[in-house]
Amino acid sequence: MIYIISALAGLVWGFLAALLNAFVTKKCIAKQSTNAIMASNLVHMLVDVAALAAVFLVRNLSWLNFAVAIVATAAALSITTIVFTFKLAAKKED
Repeated sequence: MIYIISALAGLVWGFLAALLNAFVTKKCIAKQSTNAIMASNLVHMLVDVAALAAVFLVRNLSWLNFAVAIVATAAALSITTIVFTFKLAAKKED
């Protein structure tokens, strides 16, 4: 049961971080500036590192399984970002 709870916690945490990335991306694309897009990429990396670092730093303070939580966080970050990017590209084609 602890593995399932750890996976769910990691998925939720990764999803929230990916939503922050999506918000930043939308704002930067709206500006239509090369510098804004480059800043968006930097913020993406910082948010991803911060989300994974947060899981790493609370590994000894939490009863969650660290390996499951970090993998679930990384998976949620990746999958949610891919889904958001495809949805954003589909909107641009219309």
